Amino acid sequence: MRTGGQQKIPRPSQWGKGSSAPWIGRDFAPLQSLEHVVARIAAHTPQVAATELMPEARASAVLVNLYQGKNGVEVVLTKRAAHLKNHKGEISFPGGRVEPDEQVHEAALREAVEEVALPAHDVTLVGELDHLLTIVSNSYIIPVVGTLPYQPTLVASADEVDRVLHVPLHELVRSDTYASEVWETPMGSRNIYMYHLDDETIWGATARVLTQLLHISLSD
Repeated sequence: MRTGGQQKIPRPSQWGKGSSAPWIGRDFAPLQSLEHVVARIAAHTPQVAATELMPEARASAVLVNLYQGKNGVEVVLTKRAAHLKNHKGEISFPGGRVEPDEQVHEAALREAVEEVALPAHDVTLVGELDHLLTIVSNSYIIPVVGTLPYQPTLVASADEVDRVLHVPLHELVRSDTYASEVWETPMGSRNIYMYHLDDETIWGATARVLTQLLHISLSD
């Protein structure tokens, strides 16, 4: 397994190793083509998360920004600043709260502009991935997928972001990168996904979104 980063993983007292990567044995060539990935996502009908256990969860949007890079399809991620209240130092997508007067995609684009100066005027919106809930930040997260026709030059906002990452999707399906665990929590058993890069570890909601993105992109 690759080294990973210094992210603190709050494992419960009861946890165990999860299942193997769901894409073992698949052809990874589709991850080289933005056109292919976009077509798969556009055909996906996002599932709405059940909010019964978190009726006060606040709507948030994240931007899953993809582009055709030298190493195939790449995704933009950020490392959250160490001084933030929630999810400090974790790898995430640009995103934040949806304001009362905003559409979900408007919030995702606005946050991406604020956090990394992403050129929103050049983004083509593709669709959404499944919605999800996060307990720590009491959020109902809607992943909005968009593409750029070039690799963007991004600038991290010191108020929110420590660094910007450009990660090829094929890096995430490496056998020494993906891992999963099963955590026993008060809300039942939960599958936790992780991606250990050379210097960072992606986990939590971001890893859940990436796992679905890869699954959809590699589906028959």
